Amino acid sequence: MTQPLLHRQGRAFGAALLFATAFAAQAQSSSPSASSDPRGRWITANGNLEVEVAPCGAALCGTVTKVLGNRSMAPGGGDMQAADKRPALGMTLLKDFAPVDAADPARPPTEWAGEIYNRENGKLYSCNMSVSTAGNAAGELLLHAYVGIPLFGKTQRWVRVASD
Repeated sequence: MTQPLLHRQGRAFGAALLFATAFAAQAQSSSPSASSDPRGRWITANGNLEVEVAPCGAALCGTVTKVLGNRSMAPGGGDMQAADKRPALGMTLLKDFAPVDAADPARPPTEWAGEIYNRENGKLYSCNMSVSTAGNAAGELLLHAYVGIPLFGKTQRWVRVASD
């Protein structure tokens, strides 16, 4: 059975529109700007800490520069009882973050892989890091921590500290 001409044209238009949208999204994501750079100061997801992401050797690391609160990340957000009793100030929470795709030196990286330390439970997790401006023009640091494979993980959104 043949389809009416209008239906075939509609499907062709839909396919062309889908292709154009995918191409535009790829072009936008393949030209990262300074807003995709994770270096700078960030407020953690629970609002407890200000963390400075900066180079440490060939990698990027994140060190606590200011303590703002002591709320738990657990549902309810009561006072946190940290498993790690060391002072948070000066603690390295993000370490050894290297670009995931550094094959093209002319193209700045958009994703990094390293480790994140959870002082609430004292554990170190594998972590992927990227910056998104979709929900916040100043930027959000997306940190996807996981054990084993990224499929079984959790993403935190840290907010960039406003410029003074």
